[in-house]
Amino acid sequence: MHARRGHGPAMKKFANLTLRGISGDGTFSGYASVFGEIDLGKDTIERGAFHTSLSSRGAAGVRMLYQHDPAEPIGAWRLIREDARGLYVEGMLTPGVARAREVHALMKNGGLDGLSIGFRAVRARTDAKTGVRRILEADLWEISVVTFPMLPSARISNVKNARWFRDKETELIRSMRRAARMMMKANFS
Repeated sequence: MHARRGHGPAMKKFANLTLRGISGDGTFSGYASVFGEIDLGKDTIERGAFHTSLSSRGAAGVRMLYQHDPAEPIGAWRLIREDARGLYVEGMLTPGVARAREVHALMKNGGLDGLSIGFRAVRARTDAKTGVRRILEADLWEISVVTFPMLPSARISNVKNARWFRDKETELIRSMRRAARMMMKANFS
């Protein structure tokens, strides 16, 4: 579901991303937006675009919805922040909500893997030659789990398990620790 594209900076827009996985307890993390990449709607989010919105609203003020439906909240965002890559998010599906349980089951088997941000463009510039709209400031109001991603390169990179995040850096550290333990055992044997 997408808002109709307009020419004014006050248009609402949904930009989609893709999930890679989710933990058993419904907690997941990743990027809801990747800066500088052009989505299928010819929009690109610039670094710093969410700063003002996040400063005033925070993660608690951004809703987690199913398919952009305000009648379908499915969880809560625990952390939303901008970093060098994009808009990093950590959230948790609410197990007591029937739709959240369905979403969780679909995420676990790969049947539902998209994220989509809902925002209002506060400041934007459109390139006359390419038609690409650069979002300079966005009022972020919701991030939804959706069926079809619009920005497929933005993926969940961290899946929280009971004891750790399984991102590439953590897995590297875990492998290094495992190797160090094996070397210690070999030296003492």
